Amino acid sequence: MKEEEEKEKMMKTVDLDDIESTSPKSSHAFHFESQSTLNHTHNSSFFNIRTVYIVFIKPKINVLLPFGPVAILLHYLTPKHHNGWVFFFSLLGIAPLAERLGYATEQLAFYTGPTVGGLLNATFGNATEMIISIYALKNGMIRVVQQSLLGSILSNMLLVLGCAFFTGGIVHHNKQQVFNKAAAVVNSGLLLMAVMGILFPAVLHFTHSELHFGKSVLSLSRFSSCIMLVAYASYLFFQLRSQQNLYSPVHEIVDSSENSEEEEEIELTKWEAIVWLAILTAWVSVLSGYLVDAIEGASESLNMSMAFISVILLPIVGNAAEHASAIMFAMKDKLDITIGVAVGSSTQISMFVIPFCVVVGWCMGKEMDLNFQLFETATLFITVLVVAFMMQEGTSNYFKGLMLILCYLIVAASFFVHVDPQNDVD
Repeated sequence: MKEEEEKEKMMKTVDLDDIESTSPKSSHAFHFESQSTLNHTHNSSFFNIRTVYIVFIKPKINVLLPFGPVAILLHYLTPKHHNGWVFFFSLLGIAPLAERLGYATEQLAFYTGPTVGGLLNATFGNATEMIISIYALKNGMIRVVQQSLLGSILSNMLLVLGCAFFTGGIVHHNKQQVFNKAAAVVNSGLLLMAVMGILFPAVLHFTHSELHFGKSVLSLSRFSSCIMLVAYASYLFFQLRSQQNLYSPVHEIVDSSENSEEEEEIELTKWEAIVWLAILTAWVSVLSGYLVDAIEGASESLNMSMAFISVILLPIVGNAAEHASAIMFAMKDKLDITIGVAVGSSTQISMFVIPFCVVVGWCMGKEMDLNFQLFETATLFITVLVVAFMMQEGTSNYFKGLMLILCYLIVAASFFVHVDPQNDVD
């Protein structure tokens, strides 16, 4: 009897062992599956909350976002000749959107590879300037388009680069900061080509040497714009495919792993980035419309010339993101990225956005040309020369930065006292 009882106990323990050996796995598998399904069901709502947090709540600059709706309200509540506040609040409202557009573009570029990423940065990197320009073109404000794009180039090359060199030089005062001279020289060459494209129509107009008066400048501008777009596309191909190693940053080989860990942080999925790009572009488009409508009223109410508002105040919005990131990278002693942000953005505007606006104006039936008038063309020419001389050594310090900032103050003062003779016509 005892033996039989012991056998029964042994059988029970074996059965229990079998059940225990199988059941934890199966229960664990079931638990995992149910957890994954729960995660999957909650994922859509969780991702939405997460991406809203990343895109809208996390960045400190987004404190300025409420100014956008306030500007729209003021547009309908205030008379048109008192549009100074509408203009000011629209500027503040667009600034964080410009920064977030740049962020969403970077996130999408992680999934597209370097070539398409380069094209995306060329298109959306200066999307704010392009949208404002297209709205101004629709309203026939050709001089506002020309001057705001010129102002973006000037502020990127003098103010943004100057502040970056200055802060980087102070933080790293005990050593000389270095950047890739070859890439800087190519950018300088492209900027000089852009100056050539803008200079000839102005010279042709002011020397009264047109073959067909009133038409030759426009025809030359449209032809030159197409050539500049081809040149910029070739530059992208050359930089991203043919000569990638030649123009890689100085410290890239040493700390590429550090860079990938520190900077290349993927926070959005591909489709999230696309959706946010669409939402942000739409919101920038809406605010740009109100901003452009308020320019003339702001000029009257603030007692400022249209030239000063277009060249100095408008570019502050589009360049807010470039300004912050260029300074941050200079402080981290990553000047190659700083040059890419500041000078690269100027190259994009001069070789891509300006010719693009001429072509878009052509399609719209607007006579947008490259004749930026003598004062603006001379300012651009001297600025490109100054920056090219500053970058030719491949080194930077706080004194170079200070010189660029002081140059920008002279430019700003010049436009403050400059009255654009074309405004009466347009």
